[in-house]
Amino acid sequence: MNKYIIFLLSFLICASANAGMSDGDKAKAWDCVGIYMANYFLPSGEQFEYSMKEKSISTVKVLKAYALEIGIPEKDWDDGVNKAVDKHYGSKYDKAKTDKCHSFVEALVPNGAERVKKVVQTLY
Repeated sequence: MNKYIIFLLSFLICASANAGMSDGDKAKAWDCVGIYMANYFLPSGEQFEYSMKEKSISTVKVLKAYALEIGIPEKDWDDGVNKAVDKHYGSKYDKAKTDKCHSFVEALVPNGAERVKKVVQTLY
């Protein structure tokens, strides 16, 4: 009986550790990655602050790292990212959408804002 209880508890702990992102959160995260990548590849002449590009690419890295940490297979993550990038590529910078994505990531990823800042600091 004790072995059964230990097995069941182990299974539940592992299952809950991998359940860190719902399908809705994944869809929103992928959409944000598409927006961030569109920001990063803005055509010359578009008005933006360089720090926005840095934060965009850093947040993409943080989201992927988090997805892998919680057990989302890399191929699945990359497939969702590719679709989102195709959807948003060539879009003009939209501050409101970008700010909503920043808020979403900061709420979704534990210590999200700090993790993004840390990656920004390592870009150069």
